Amino acid sequence: MNASPADLRGWLSARLQALCAPETTSGREDEGLPALLQLLGELGATVVEQPVAAGRTNVLALWGRPRVLFSTHLDTVPPYLPPRLEGEVLWGRGTCDAKGQAIAQLAAIRSLLGQGQHGFAWLGVVGEETDSAGAAAALGLADRLQDVKALINGEPTELKLGTGQRGVQHVCLHCSGRAAHSGSPQLGHNATWPMLDWLQRLREQARPVDPLLGPELWNIGLLQAGEALNSVPARAEAHLLARVVPGSTLLEEVRRLAPPEGTVDLRLNEPADVYPQVPGFEHAPMPFGSDAPALRALVPDRTVVLAGPGSIAVAHTLDEHITLSDLEAGVDLNCRLALHFLGD
Repeated sequence: MNASPADLRGWLSARLQALCAPETTSGREDEGLPALLQLLGELGATVVEQPVAAGRTNVLALWGRPRVLFSTHLDTVPPYLPPRLEGEVLWGRGTCDAKGQAIAQLAAIRSLLGQGQHGFAWLGVVGEETDSAGAAAALGLADRLQDVKALINGEPTELKLGTGQRGVQHVCLHCSGRAAHSGSPQLGHNATWPMLDWLQRLREQARPVDPLLGPELWNIGLLQAGEALNSVPARAEAHLLARVVPGSTLLEEVRRLAPPEGTVDLRLNEPADVYPQVPGFEHAPMPFGSDAPALRALVPDRTVVLAGPGSIAVAHTLDEHITLSDLEAGVDLNCRLALHFLGD
């Protein structure tokens, strides 16, 4: 059963607004379970609920013995923004990242089932925006997915297939000093100045560009020094979040450029991940991370695709939105991807 364009657009709009109506910011994912379970029931899925923590449940939907697995995440970032439809644009939290991905995937499954295809699964995981606890727990579902040939992980990629994703490093820089009264700074040692000089030296280092994953970069997310306005700071701390490419030397450079007062603490070190090229589809580097590196372990040969409608440029903003035409294009993309892997 193939819906007319008008019917499909109406279906996409109504179902996406229903999924976005509850607040499902990280930690509150189960607020959206009733709407999601109703939709999966409408599509005739066999549903497996996997509790991850209080108020947080992964959802696996099955149509037969799956060969293609779709996935995306159930949580959204704060603040909650209720959905609203203006013309052909749906505004609100999750419309793009990632309830829109779920609807584009489920609509594709609906269409493929109507064409007589079979062998699909859909996985919604909690916590992608924070701790990725859902992705870690989802590996316990592998026994139900032993015949899966590919994972299609939904994120807003503007309908291109991600070539992979850069690694992530959380690097904490510390500088120590000696406190003193601000009226007699010569009696102390201000930890802020060597920290600022350290960061400036790091800024002056050129970063590499990977042909598949794009440029390596880092950001100062937190910069803290001192305890009182009228005291010379005895400590300074900078937290850097870096998106690193294979062969990165960033950590070594941070340590090499450190002042005598400086120490380095590596808090997180996730490697870069490169995804297979799929013939006949457009590919591009993506500037964000996802659960794809963890979830690809559910596929026996680790074949994974990162793709979906919408733009990361509006995700996590107060103007998050997606157009109905983008959703329709996302359905088409997901159908073509599924048929590609079913035909292998």
